[in-house]
Amino acid sequence: MASNLGIDLYSPKEIAEKVENIGVVKANLPLRTMAMLGILAGAFISFGALYFTLVASDASLGFALTRVLGGLAFSLGLILVAVAGAELFTGNNFLVMAWAEGRIPFSLLARNWAIVYVTNAVGALGMVALVMLSHHTDMNGGAVAEAYVKVAAGKTASSFTTVFMKGVLCNALVCLAVWLATAGRSVTDKVLAIIFPVSAFVAAGFEHCIANMYFIPMGMLLHAGGVVPAGVDLSGLTLVGMLSNLLAATLGNIVGGSILVAGVYYVTFRQRG
Repeated sequence: MASNLGIDLYSPKEIAEKVENIGVVKANLPLRTMAMLGILAGAFISFGALYFTLVASDASLGFALTRVLGGLAFSLGLILVAVAGAELFTGNNFLVMAWAEGRIPFSLLARNWAIVYVTNAVGALGMVALVMLSHHTDMNGGAVAEAYVKVAAGKTASSFTTVFMKGVLCNALVCLAVWLATAGRSVTDKVLAIIFPVSAFVAAGFEHCIANMYFIPMGMLLHAGGVVPAGVDLSGLTLVGMLSNLLAATLGNIVGGSILVAGVYYVTFRQRG
């Protein structure tokens, strides 16, 4: 459908229609396709997390520059998902639009979320294994390894409520990035649309459940291997701490993506009557 704005972008109403149509296709993907694309998304987000950590390991940059440059680096993950093609749990919160419109049953929505969530975890954990075997964390005199432990420790030290609220804010920005990318017609459009919302959530320290499936296990393994950054509270860096973080971040991501973005745009542009 051609844009009615006279510019080379889809209008918000056209984006809503596209997102809904894409949701129907995603919900009906064969199991093997959905699972493979889910594994890819977990790996793609992990590449972004790896890139972020490399930037964060440079203590000479200063706080603000580290956060902004790290956020820009992390954007690689969602760029790969959007352009190369993959199934990401947080972005798939948009399926609620197709469900609300009655075009897919709740069973297909739940099937997609469950399969994609689990396979995203498989992809992220697979990347943990590969990165550990590559000795990438030895870079910068071991500062990269320390950066991983610091990031993981900070995430698991936060309270459930704090992680939940950061998860809400995170996926509001992630889904806005997906929404904006859907408006574009070229790879350049999509990349530019993704960079700013994603880098903003990373710079602000918000919580993305799939990224945490990479960050926290990496930090735990490195800490178990003897990496102990000075002055860092490592008491929460446990299996219980990881599971608590993932639960809070996941619930927050669902609220931020499916209600604050998909829900609002559905009511605005697609609701019948």
